[in-house]
Amino acid sequence: MQAVLGICGYSGSGKTTLLEAMLPRLKRAGLRVAVIKHSHHDVQLDAPGKDSFRHRQAGASEVMIVSPRRVGVFAETERELTLDEQLARLSPCDLVLLEGQKTLPVPKLEVYRPALGKPARYETDPNIIAVASDAPLAADIPVLDLNDADAVAQFIAAWLASRRSAT
Repeated sequence: MQAVLGICGYSGSGKTTLLEAMLPRLKRAGLRVAVIKHSHHDVQLDAPGKDSFRHRQAGASEVMIVSPRRVGVFAETERELTLDEQLARLSPCDLVLLEGQKTLPVPKLEVYRPALGKPARYETDPNIIAVASDAPLAADIPVLDLNDADAVAQFIAAWLASRRSAT
């Protein structure tokens, strides 16, 4: 099974910004990384009037759009897919980062900004293996500088390497 690491935090904490900064660094480190972004809302990935939208509206259970360098799949589901089902739809990779999905029992890195005035999750979630913050924290797990994407990417690469050597 692919290695999975959740990137969790409150809305506005900087999860997407951190991912944007880390992904090129992880890629330069030779890692093939996929991201699964969770949304609590139904998302509209194609637009009314487009062929793909019309195919779905006409009853296609899945529509694949293929261009010379990109593939997209739109699928209607009766229920939210389990993590295993989501992972099965991905191409092989070294690491899958989950943005959101904070309740899943997978290893996670919390993005935490005390200024948001919300409680830290790392204090109560045993699956959180590190926290990236913009302020010093007293924690029993590694605390990383949220503004140092190099350090966060290095932590993730080391964590992944330790998982690989343990198997």
